Amino acid sequence: MTSKNFEDLIQEPLILQAIQDLGFTTPSDIQQQAIPEVLKGKDLRASAQTGTGKTAAFMLPSLCQLLKKSPTRGPKILVLVPTRELAMQVVEETAKLSRHLCHITSVFICGGIPYHIQNRKLSRNFDILIATPGRLIECLEEKRIDLSNLEMFILDEADRMLDMGFIEPVEYIASMTPKSRQTLMFSATYDKKVLRLANSLLTNPTEIIVKKKAASYDLIEQHIRKTNNLEQKYKLLDEILSDPNIEQAIIFSSTQRQTEEIADKLCYGGLKAAALHGGMNQQQRTRTMKKLRNGDIKVIVATDVMARGIDIPEVSHVINFDLPKTLDDYVHRIGRTGRAGAKGKAFSFASSRDYQMLGEVERFIDDPSDSSPKPQNRSRGRSRSLQSRRRSR
Repeated sequence: MTSKNFEDLIQEPLILQAIQDLGFTTPSDIQQQAIPEVLKGKDLRASAQTGTGKTAAFMLPSLCQLLKKSPTRGPKILVLVPTRELAMQVVEETAKLSRHLCHITSVFICGGIPYHIQNRKLSRNFDILIATPGRLIECLEEKRIDLSNLEMFILDEADRMLDMGFIEPVEYIASMTPKSRQTLMFSATYDKKVLRLANSLLTNPTEIIVKKKAASYDLIEQHIRKTNNLEQKYKLLDEILSDPNIEQAIIFSSTQRQTEEIADKLCYGGLKAAALHGGMNQQQRTRTMKKLRNGDIKVIVATDVMARGIDIPEVSHVINFDLPKTLDDYVHRIGRTGRAGAKGKAFSFASSRDYQMLGEVERFIDDPSDSSPKPQNRSRGRSRSLQSRRRSR
């Protein structure tokens, strides 16, 4: 039977108060299915897309479990995530859900955080550790963190973790935790690599699969634009970004270098734009995200990995300057818009080299009728075009 509210799942008044403060009313599908299993102490293998409430699905029952535990040295819960941006998102969500639990503390570590600040945090008692693999392994090897009292090990975005080459670091970190731990693995997809990792880490897990719902994308108007060369892509980009109804936009590119090139062209043309990729240091990335959230940047140009930490409700347009390698990445990308009941638009540029991926996207959209529009000729006097803005500078 489907639960209709959070009171059916959780009996902790202070946690329910935080949920009410946040305005949450009905648990999402992943929350309804995962929370009872986690509270039973079972290992969990869950598949659900980004934006379905996965963080609350594992953090709410984790907080409930913590309330029943006695204080110990070292963390009781470890949340391992692939990127710093995603870690910060989990940190923010955890802080909101635990806002009335003053005695429960969490620590966040990742590359880019100054060591003196990190070590000061680690010197105190804390219950929850949110970390990226590289920095956590450094701390384990320096014996600054002891995982011997860990009771719950949570892997978030496991597929992305493996795509980034973190399989050995994850296995090493797992080997430093007690075998009696409860393990939760959340992943958008479960290919052979992810399943092998799951089989090695989980014990008799409960499997939860929240299938993609076509209705989830009803608010996103999806378009495909066929292109012949890079110049044509820029002309289409100019045309789309000239729309005065754009609030904020995310442009996805396949390489770090190209994110910089696109962002530079847009800035030169007079738009408030910035790149976001893994080659930037933490201070640069944090500053860029802050500007985006404050509305100081209108267009962000990002790689897939960096976009995992972007959760901005005002994003009205998503533009795939390059088509992604998989349909799951396409779904994740367009899911950055059309959030919180707002409408959004997604544009994808495709060349002849993208024929295989193009077919998958067309089948997903189920309406390829506008897949071949050509760039329109625009008036020379149009002030909003990139070309005319460049000439005026």
